[in-house]
Amino acid sequence: MWIALESEEQLAAIQSRSFEQPVVIFKHSTRCSTSSMVKSRLERSDTPEGIAFYYLDLIRYRSVSNRVAEMFGVEHESPQVLLIRGGNCVYDESHMAIRMEELAEMS
Repeated sequence: MWIALESEEQLAAIQSRSFEQPVVIFKHSTRCSTSSMVKSRLERSDTPEGIAFYYLDLIRYRSVSNRVAEMFGVEHESPQVLLIRGGNCVYDESHMAIRMEELAEMS
């Protein structure tokens, strides 16, 4: 399900890809129990077809996380999910409000 997001260079590719299909970026803190619970809940959900899912370990790749916030004009939160379509963030949510069903509806 997850494609690892580990470099700022990948963000340009994600932005380009979002013109062809919706892209989800899940920003996860490996030190946060809420983030772990949300990640587990997403992984247990049915994955909608046609959406690319990227996983960002924001503790390990803090600069990438900061660039995501800058590039897509969102406040940094953790855990956080962003839906990128047409090069822009069209939806973002955090903490327990993150739901796969909502991502499917918004894509």
